[in-house]
Formats: sequence, structure tokens, C-alpha cells
Amino acid sequence: MALVTSKEMFAKALKSDYAVGAFNVNNMEIIQGIVEAAQQENAPLILQVSAGARKYAKPAYLTKLVEAAIIDTGVDICLHLDHGEDFDICKKCVDDGFTSVMIDGSKHPFEENIRITGEVVEYAHAHGVVVEAELGKLAGVEDAVNVAARDATFTVPEEAAEFVARTGVDSLAVAIGTSHGAYKFKGEPYLDFERLKEINRLIPDTPLVLHGASTVLPEFVALCNQYGGDIPGAQGVPEEMIREAVGHGICKVNIDTDLRLAMTAEIRRYMVEHPADFDPRKYLGPARDAIKGMVAHKIKDVLGASNKR
Repeated sequence: MALVTSKEMFAKALKSDYAVGAFNVNNMEIIQGIVEAAQQENAPLILQVSAGARKYAKPAYLTKLVEAAIIDTGVDICLHLDHGEDFDICKKCVDDGFTSVMIDGSKHPFEENIRITGEVVEYAHAHGVVVEAELGKLAGVEDAVNVAARDATFTVPEEAAEFVARTGVDSLAVAIGTSHGAYKFKGEPYLDFERLKEINRLIPDTPLVLHGASTVLPEFVALCNQYGGDIPGAQGVPEEMIREAVGHGICKVNIDTDLRLAMTAEIRRYMVEHPADFDPRKYLGPARDAIKGMVAHKIKDVLGASNKR
């Protein structure tokens, strides 16, 4: 039981037909729910921390909570920085004990993205840490990510092959139609599977990553709306589309919005049904259980990662 990199996880996934779930964490209850689900399903696990989460919870707290989860459950965990915006934050996370970092240079021109990514790869690899990069831009809003739909661009397969060859990056996040947040599509959901197949054909040994892959499960949206909220028109990625993407080189699937919805729905329900109760344990406990159930479903029924640890 240890903090590990994603290298072995992805090597196994590439040879099979499943993907590793990468779940964003912000506090103790979220970490507990996710890790208990992975333990139950005997699944490989990536816990990832965004810039917003680092600011909210502070790095020392998050890393120690992850270490505690390993001790408590015996689950090996890859601790990953999600959407690192520059070399400095990636270096800080490497120095803080993260085993994986993402450098997101997708906002820069192609050559600048290569330069920045190469610098991160050189430093991280020297410290035994793996690196994810991104090519193409996903639309949407989530934490520090804010890209208008008009600025979103799909990943060009030939550029992906050149990018991987020149940077030595360990995995690549690709843009094929997903977006960050709860509002992913206007009209019918669409992912460019032909583009994904071509990327996978050109770089078959590179694990591919699908960002913005929350399904926005309707039961949690309905609960949020029923108990005092209003999330109209939220539309995530259909689970069958995620399963199809996993069959074409996607080895890591990022999930954040579904965690937020599951937790918020249960907290809202408890507070409405028990308005006089002010014990945080009473509403955070059901929220943790909701996260555990949702993550177990993702691992088993969507990612196919049960018993793959």
C-alpha cells in the first residue's frame, strides 16, 4: 500500500478494455467515499487535486488525507495534479510528493505548449513522477478552467503524434467534444470517435485521457432541484459514449462534476428533511455514502475497472 504513479495502471489498461477513474478531491469526506469505493471494487485509483482544491484545502492537508486513506484501506493511490497551469505549480506538487502532474499548456500555441511541457517532463521524470499534458482545448467552466465554446478546438491527430514524440509526455488529454462542468452539449451529445481512433492509431502506446467526462447523473440533478436548487438543462456525457471511448485508447477518465452533484444533493436533502439539525456529521455522512455509491457505479459499470487492481 503506497502512493504510486499511474505508469503501471495505464500499461495494464492499454492492454485491456477498461479505464482508470480519476476523481477530484476537496475534503476528507470526498476522499473517504472515493477510496472506499475503490477498495470495495478492487480497482486502480487516481485522486486528483485542482488548483482550486489546493487553495481551498491547502496542499499539506490534502496529501496527508490521501496518505491516511492509503493506511486505512490498503489501496494504492496515484496522487495527481489536475490542470497545472505552469512549470512552477507542477514543480511544487512534485516536491510535495505528488506522483503525477498535469501541465496544461493547451492555451498556448503549439510550439510553446511543447516547450513548457518538455520542461515539466524533464523535472518530473528526474524525480520519478509521471506527466500528463493536453492538446486541444475543452470548452466549459470548472475551477481554474474557463474556455468559451467559440475558443474550443479539437485535437489534431498528427499534432498529437508530434507532440508526444517531442515532449516524452507519459499520457495525453485529448479534445474530442467533451467539456468541463455540467453543461456539456447544446442539442444531441456528440463525441468525435473517428478523431479518437486516428489519434490512437498514430500513438497506440500512449495512454489517452478524457477530461470533462462526468455524466451529470439525472437522479442527483433531480434531488438538487427538488431540495432547493435549480440546475436546468444540465447535460453530461452519456455513459455508453464513455464506454465506447475506453475501447479506443482512453485509459484515464476524469470525473468531478458528478462528485459535486452527489454530495450537494444529499446535503440539501438532509437539511430540508432535518431543518433543526446542525451536526455536520449528520449531513456529511450521507453525502460521503452517496459519493461512494456513485464512484462504485462508475468503476464497475462505466469504466470496467472492477477487480483490475
